[in-house]
Amino acid sequence: MDAASASPPIPQRLLSHSHRPFASHRRALVPSTPRVCLDNSYIDTRRHTRAWARNLSFWRRPWWSKNKPCPQWPELSDSSVVDDGTNLHRPLRPSNELMLRCTEFDEKGRCTLIGEFKKTELIAKYGLLPRDLRKIDSSVLPRIVVRPTAILLNLLHLRVLIMHDRVLTFDVYGSTDSLAQSSFMYELEGKLKYQGDSRQPSSLPYEFRALETVLLSVTTNLESEFDSVREPVVTVLRDLEEDIDRDKLRHLLIYSKRLGTFSQRARLVRDALEELLEADDDLAAMYLTEKANGKERSEDDHTEVEMLLESYHKFCDEIVQSAENLVSNIRNTEEIVKAILDANRNSLMLLDLKFSIGTIGLGTGTFIAALYGMNLKNFYEESDLGFGTVSAACFFLTVAVCVYGLKKLTKVQRVSMWGGQGREGRGNWALDGPTNGRLARKRLTASERMAERAEKERHAQHVRSAMRRRIAHATKKQLYPEATEHKAGRTDVG
Repeated sequence: MDAASASPPIPQRLLSHSHRPFASHRRALVPSTPRVCLDNSYIDTRRHTRAWARNLSFWRRPWWSKNKPCPQWPELSDSSVVDDGTNLHRPLRPSNELMLRCTEFDEKGRCTLIGEFKKTELIAKYGLLPRDLRKIDSSVLPRIVVRPTAILLNLLHLRVLIMHDRVLTFDVYGSTDSLAQSSFMYELEGKLKYQGDSRQPSSLPYEFRALETVLLSVTTNLESEFDSVREPVVTVLRDLEEDIDRDKLRHLLIYSKRLGTFSQRARLVRDALEELLEADDDLAAMYLTEKANGKERSEDDHTEVEMLLESYHKFCDEIVQSAENLVSNIRNTEEIVKAILDANRNSLMLLDLKFSIGTIGLGTGTFIAALYGMNLKNFYEESDLGFGTVSAACFFLTVAVCVYGLKKLTKVQRVSMWGGQGREGRGNWALDGPTNGRLARKRLTASERMAERAEKERHAQHVRSAMRRRIAHATKKQLYPEATEHKAGRTDVG
């Protein structure tokens, strides 16, 4: 009963693609092999796609057509690894394969190669270290690395590898400086085409011409960016001198952040050049053409490259100083604006206090009037002068309270650095007074002035006598050194 009711086993050839063992229809994945021709990969992909569609549609056939033999699964080529998911018609690349897109220029300035290269190939071909290529991916810290056979530069929007006969530029993914990179490519091609006369001492080697092109592009980009940041900042600062507005302060905050970011980038570029200038061994190792020709150079013989780097270092330093001056102007303007706003706020507070004092005085006067407004008997009810007397008393009391409150407010308003009662606490400090800003001296009587003059004269006479004794002792020591030494020895023995 159980055997009859059990379903017969499905033949192996009728199994779907999902039930088949992986090794029965596809060979094991192998590491990356040499590149495959696009036609063969495309053909294998089409075969794989058709077989996959036929196998998946087998169970959707009617029951009378399932007896037809299912086509065998085609073997894939060993030379291609194909993705059978969503990325059809495209060869797979191993996930651990790190690639860099590069553009290569030869010694004539011609673009000879554009494509992607493995990092391992670049390391082996150009004698680099793995950490050198990691510095290329970093867009935060500019670096200039000198290796025995190459110079690696990571400055702002440029990633360049310079050798004695070729230049390799790395494309920066996600960069917004495509126009600057295109301009750099054009300038580099024109600069490398100009060979110059090698017999002339002024002609630069290949690597120095490429280095100068990189530094020129970097400094030009810094200058243009600084000009674009400086103009709106100067405009906002000029407008704030006339009127302080919330929108202007908000724009100043935005431009201040942008200027701070630019100043940091320019400072990092300057520090990278300064660090390279301080390393004599790296400067001497930058003569790649002479090193390729077998000529060695001492560590102190690097005048050409040092002058080249110093010129661009000074230019970057000027940009940094200008940016820092502009940042300082922004900070000073912010401090002045804060002081003005504080002064206005204090003025409003003082006005509020004055109104409060007036209200207190008026309330004091009306308090007395309210006492007489009660329906109680008093001795002023039948007097003819009662109304005038009470009104005058209320008025004078109100004025007295207001005057007293304003005097106390004026006294509190005076702020002193000494912690006293303002200018009156430590003498007269009026700048336009007779003392001209100096502390007023207490008036002395005639006898006190004579005693003070005599004391000064005695002190001056004592100083003169002490100076005469010192001069006489020094003269005696110069004329009779032996007697002085003998006397000093006797003093020591005693």
